[in-house]
Amino acid sequence: MENKIDKSNLRRVILDSPNQIADGLNLSKNIDVKGDFKSITISGMGGSALPGNVLRVFVNNVLQNSEKKRLPIFHCRSYTLPPEAYEDSLNIIVSYSGNTEETISAFNEALKNNLTCVGISNGGKIEEMCKENNVPHVKLPYPYENFQPRTATGYIVFSIFQILINVGLIDDVSSDILAIVDNLKKKVIELENRGKNLAKKLVGKTPIIYTTTKFKPLAMIWKIKINENSKTPAFYHYFPELNHNEMVGFTNPQAKFFFIMLRDMEAHPQILKRFEITSELMKKRGMESEIIDIEGKSLLEKMWSALYLGDWVSYYLALEYGQDPTPVDMVEEFKDLVKD
Repeated sequence: MENKIDKSNLRRVILDSPNQIADGLNLSKNIDVKGDFKSITISGMGGSALPGNVLRVFVNNVLQNSEKKRLPIFHCRSYTLPPEAYEDSLNIIVSYSGNTEETISAFNEALKNNLTCVGISNGGKIEEMCKENNVPHVKLPYPYENFQPRTATGYIVFSIFQILINVGLIDDVSSDILAIVDNLKKKVIELENRGKNLAKKLVGKTPIIYTTTKFKPLAMIWKIKINENSKTPAFYHYFPELNHNEMVGFTNPQAKFFFIMLRDMEAHPQILKRFEITSELMKKRGMESEIIDIEGKSLLEKMWSALYLGDWVSYYLALEYGQDPTPVDMVEEFKDLVKD
């Protein structure tokens, strides 16, 4: 069912997104990197960087049941590498377009200092640099016209995951991952109406996404999808930290806020209490909230189900505002202005 506002058919992209899991694993099957790595450092910006936060949660959950050591995952969201990138770290360079200037700068620094790298992009300058410097490269697909980096989370997460399997940093649990894909294909369809209904409640309000410390990458992605798809402000934070500072800011609210609280029922009992109490405190001050339980039998199913719901909420909120959810014109305008 096409929508006249949704000119690039983002709805189809969301419905097809569970297929990215198997595709992502296959993309990196032949990537071979030599080295004794103690960590990884992911350099990327915007939608190309989001998967790194998700990967960190998932990888360390896998390692809980393994004899392998926990894997520190560091991030570079700027022009220069963090100190950790130099300490026996495998540098993963991610730019969907391959032309992100901050990421190219970080890649140049890594090459100058002979750091072991893998490039991940659809093409562009990153792919060229990989070829020129004999750096392994993962070629990301471009499945649809106007396909956006923020919709490529599955491709990027699981291509990096397969690299970590290849270099021996994590156990090969790819069969367990693939076993839940059919469930996620059903889930993404089931969640559409729920997302549509929640979007209607958000019209004219500023969404605030709250969750647990563990799942703060999910809240961050919800916020960013609302920013980019719905073209409206949104913010996020996490329990229990928000109860020590941000909460007080709503004593004197300057806008109409709506709190979406993503609750993991396996969280610490005191954390669970904070969801209900915080919701009541906001209600007393005239602000609405909705607590949403993150559903799924495994961590992976929980995370991806929550991400799909966020996709649908941001998609239908865009339509409520009459906004085409795919283009990000302000980003493109900024890029033109910031060029030398």
